[in-house]
Amino acid sequence: MAVLGVDGWRNRWVGARLEGRSVEIAVFEDVTAVLDVPDVELIAIDMPVGLSETGRRVCDDEARKRLGRAGSSVFPAPLRQVLDADDYADACRISVAASTKALSKQAWNLVPSIRQLDEALGTPPTERIVEVHPELAFRRMDLRVTDPKVTARGTMQRLTALCGVMDVERALTEAPPLVPMVDALDACAAAWSAQRLVAGRGERLGDGALDGRGRPMRICF
Repeated sequence: MAVLGVDGWRNRWVGARLEGRSVEIAVFEDVTAVLDVPDVELIAIDMPVGLSETGRRVCDDEARKRLGRAGSSVFPAPLRQVLDADDYADACRISVAASTKALSKQAWNLVPSIRQLDEALGTPPTERIVEVHPELAFRRMDLRVTDPKVTARGTMQRLTALCGVMDVERALTEAPPLVPMVDALDACAAAWSAQRLVAGRGERLGDGALDGRGRPMRICF
C-alpha cells in the first residue's frame, strides 16, 4: 500500500506518493485535494495538527532537543486561538494573553496553511493523518545529514540519504515545474516517515496529550 508525504509550498502543497521504493512528486492546490488522494494508507504532513490552547507543545520542545543545533527549524506551533487572529500583532496579543509568549514571525507565516488544514480535518480526528517533521526523518535516515538544507552540502546530504530508501532521483527529474528542491525533498522525507509508521517502526514525540478537538499533539517520524 502507498503512503503520502506532504510539505507546504506557497499556499499550496507538495506531495510525494511512496510505494516500496517508487516515489512520485505532485502539487496540490489545497488540503482538500491532499486528503482526497486515493489508495494511500497514511498521509504524513509537515504542519501542526494538534494545537494547544494554553502553551507550548511538549512535542515541539522534544523535537528541538532531538535535533540539537538544527532545532531552530522547529517553530513552536501557534495556539488554536491564533487561527482567528486578524494580523500578526493580534496573534501576538492572543498568544501573550494565553501563554505569556509572543508568536514567532515564522509561525505566523504558517497560520494560513495551519488554518486550512485544521478546517479540512474536521471532527472527530482521523488516524489517517499524522504530523511529521522532515529534519527528524533525515537525521534518522543518516546521521551525516548535518548541514542546513538550503546549502549545497545540505541538499546533497539529504538527497544521498533519500537515495538509500527510495528512487528519488527519477521522481525529481519528473517533478512538476517550479517545485523547489527543498520542498520536494521534505515531502519525500515525510513519505518515508509515513512508510515507517505503517510498518510499525516509526517514532513519536510528545506526552500523549490531545488538543481541544481530540487530536494528538505529537510529531512522528
